[in-house]
Amino acid sequence: MKMERITATYYIETPLDPEKAAAVLAGEQSSGTFIAVPGETEELKQRFAARVEKVTPLETVTTPAMPGAASPNGQYHRAEIQVSWSIENFGYNLPVLTSTLQGNLYELRQFTGLKLMDIELPASYAQHYKGPAFGVKGCRQLTKVENRPLIGTIIKPSIGLTPEQTAEMVKTLAGAGIDFIKDDELLSSSANSSFKGRVDAIMKVINAHADATGKKVMYAFNISGEIDEMLQRYEYIVKSGGTCAMVSINSVGMAGVKKICDQRQLAIHAHRNGWGMQTRHPLLGIDFRAYQKLWRVAGVDQLHVNGIQNKFWESDDSVVASIKALQTPFYDHESVLPVVSSGQWGGQAPETYRRTNTVDLLYMAGGGIMAHPMGAAAGVVALQQAWQAAVDGLSVEQAAAKYKEFSESVRQFGKK
Repeated sequence: MKMERITATYYIETPLDPEKAAAVLAGEQSSGTFIAVPGETEELKQRFAARVEKVTPLETVTTPAMPGAASPNGQYHRAEIQVSWSIENFGYNLPVLTSTLQGNLYELRQFTGLKLMDIELPASYAQHYKGPAFGVKGCRQLTKVENRPLIGTIIKPSIGLTPEQTAEMVKTLAGAGIDFIKDDELLSSSANSSFKGRVDAIMKVINAHADATGKKVMYAFNISGEIDEMLQRYEYIVKSGGTCAMVSINSVGMAGVKKICDQRQLAIHAHRNGWGMQTRHPLLGIDFRAYQKLWRVAGVDQLHVNGIQNKFWESDDSVVASIKALQTPFYDHESVLPVVSSGQWGGQAPETYRRTNTVDLLYMAGGGIMAHPMGAAAGVVALQQAWQAAVDGLSVEQAAAKYKEFSESVRQFGKK
């Protein structure tokens, strides 16, 4: 039986011949080191050494992207390389897998640029890892939303409100027809808003609204913390009738996130704060294509992708590519719900729909809802109108002429 292999694609820059640089990476990230050592037999290397599968030369530049070994001729070569590892090296161990794919290779002086672009995972991972417990389909069932994006918002101010103040805001938003609300990533349990106190106050409002209307608003409580603490908070949400927990995945780490996802009773909202640190430089870190596969294996149900015309650095093309990456089937697992956020209001809906052709999104607006001139309730309605207009093929101007609440959004946010 042929042993399964995992293949990673990297974008590299090096003063060396790219073939030699790729060989250094393969050695460092498997059986080798900077010098031959006793015990590294040919038999061992045949079984456990990483293999360079392919090297595709790209452009040559004269200025290195990052510090590293100096080029003797002032030239730095860029290439796409593919390296593979036997699954025997790490088995079904996500932390060791990520250490292999993203570990000390970034330290190697032979590279003046290196970015993990994509990963091909073996078929057996589909059986060992269950993937999302809810995903797009389950989140739609929990919120009773079909044929349009879930409309969501973030509690602002990010930190400082009491549980009672937060619950009052939730009551207004629930009455307006909101589908999803979340804690800000900066709030977990603060001096004036204990975690249990906040859950108690908010779920009292959400449960009462569900009893009256049949619709339960999904609230993502931020449980990020030590693993035991997260599990306790998770159970408290379940006991209180909640449907979702939020985890800051880069802060908590792969093992902690997987432990939470393995409970499979709540939808897991994966916040990627810290993402820019991993990807903002074009020749350092990890591309979203690779990043999202790791978290899909861990089992998250919702994952941030930024948004069209957002307030951060990320380009529209990058956002669209991220959404399409999450739309791409992954084993037979449930699809992850893309979370579109960052400076969003209804005005970006037509372009988002035109470029992605999907309504399987969680469309998040903070100020775009809370700062609506007619109030937060009108802000929710305006976003629903914006997406209906987008699906109907209307422009922003046509939608503004048709819908009052959206028209006020355009007047408030359109020139910002």
